[in-house]
Amino acid sequence: MNPFGELNSKTTAQYLRTLPAIRERCLALYDLATQDKLLYFDYHPEKEADVVDFCLDIIKRDYNSDPNNIQPHGRWRHLDAGLPRIQPLLTTWSHLQIDIKEQSRRLIDLFLISVLLDAGAGNTWKYIEPGTNKTFNRSEGLGVASAHMFQSGFFSGVEGQPLAGLAKITVERTKEAMQVTSSNPMTGLEGRTSLLSNLSKALTSSPEFFGTEGRPGNLIDFLETQALPTTSSRKTIPLAALWTALLDGLNPIWPSRISLANIPLGDVWPSPTLAQSVSTTTPSQESDILIPFHKLTQWMTYSLVEVFQKVLGWDVQGLDDMTGLPEYRNGGLLVDLGVLVLKPDMLPLNSESGLPTAPAEHPAIVEWRAMTVIELDRIADRVREKLGLGKEELSLAQVLEGATWKGGREIAKMKRPGTGGPPIEIESDGTCFL
Repeated sequence: MNPFGELNSKTTAQYLRTLPAIRERCLALYDLATQDKLLYFDYHPEKEADVVDFCLDIIKRDYNSDPNNIQPHGRWRHLDAGLPRIQPLLTTWSHLQIDIKEQSRRLIDLFLISVLLDAGAGNTWKYIEPGTNKTFNRSEGLGVASAHMFQSGFFSGVEGQPLAGLAKITVERTKEAMQVTSSNPMTGLEGRTSLLSNLSKALTSSPEFFGTEGRPGNLIDFLETQALPTTSSRKTIPLAALWTALLDGLNPIWPSRISLANIPLGDVWPSPTLAQSVSTTTPSQESDILIPFHKLTQWMTYSLVEVFQKVLGWDVQGLDDMTGLPEYRNGGLLVDLGVLVLKPDMLPLNSESGLPTAPAEHPAIVEWRAMTVIELDRIADRVREKLGLGKEELSLAQVLEGATWKGGREIAKMKRPGTGGPPIEIESDGTCFL
């Protein structure tokens, strides 16, 4: 249900769907944190040093403190969990004399569907890979499962159209493909299946981005038409064009949550914390307390950009507009190391785990996520300063992959060895990618 009704503010709706809006709105909440005005958390900026040291230890241990050894954060890492899977695919396609553009289209097909399946699966679900018998869970498990589903034709139905069978996918088929049983339960299975079905309609409804056959890989053809003039032999595409294609083209797949001017906003949520700094006495001002994150679209953007850069050899202009991802690994690192401390009795405790728990739309979760966005910028800057590097030498995507996301997972396993889950549990329906 839309808590505001249909606010007649098309301009505001469009703004909230941009990348700059994410940092700007999160910064507004962060400013309140510096004034000790958060409603749900106590902010301890002095603890940032502990997070930086923790991250630097990981970079030293795993990458020999060399940023050239750190891959960017993206779905490629999860699809290659345990062993390389993407490069062997590319090699096979090359041997079949499939050209680079078609290889890239196929990777985009795979990456996009894999990202959409990456909502939290819960603490107990696992996937045993056929052939290797390796066991994976969480994001890696979902990634490896999606790779096998893709290669087996699970998403297909028409030769040459890799995702043409999406509309025919059922909960039972998804359950079987993901090895879900009563002893191996998955959170949000129905929501995940519904996303796949809705994706089929979205792809065919946006031929300007996905072509007449509704294929994600056709983003390549759209982006070529948006290429920027350059004297370089490398094609340069604007990130804004990819962002528009993903946000607008995939907008129909998300459940209706909040709309402005009849435009569904997606991963945008109200924060009563922001009400302390804005007036909300009239309907036209109620949108001032909305904070956008667009985590899934950013996660997908990070993932697809890697295909453009590494396989096609394209440059992407505007990557600095991307933010850190406000999800439970990055956010959990901040909570586990004391930068953010949940105030007493603010959230109910899970009867089994004893941990605070809340749905994704709860204002405590919104506050946590907004602080995470800004803290990731601050931590990345301090990590670079310690290493004597600039942004062009150590990107935010590398900091996410090699430090904060990995660090969040490691500290969670130290503190909660039974599950390795986050310090605050987020209830998932399979469509909230936190």
